[in-house]
Amino acid sequence: MLKIEYKQLMDLALASQDISGACTCNQVPLAAWQALPMTLELDHFDEVGTLVDDPYDEPTFAEYHPNGTRYDSPDAPIAPRYYPCNISQVARCRDCGRHYLRYNEAGGYFTELRIRALQPGLLVDVAL
Repeated sequence: MLKIEYKQLMDLALASQDISGACTCNQVPLAAWQALPMTLELDHFDEVGTLVDDPYDEPTFAEYHPNGTRYDSPDAPIAPRYYPCNISQVARCRDCGRHYLRYNEAGGYFTELRIRALQPGLLVDVAL
């Protein structure tokens, strides 16, 4: 799978921002990380690439919130080297072309696909 670097990610986010039409993928606000809504179907998305640096290394679970945001904050930064972005795939809606980040949250007794809209104003390129 194609590893997406920061500049490519920003380009995808900017392209998504320019899409203004209504679509099933944006009927539910996806500004913050959330469980995949029931209104979205996985077969409406194509995987574009991954933000995973090395699939054989254990990723960090540190989050990036310098301004006191939280995981589920709509204004939380999108920092590709930090959790959960660092374990995310980039997906594109087949119908409208918007891009999203998604990953599989694996807890003690469950797994849940989570998704967030790729927003250029929240992308930050910060080192670990």
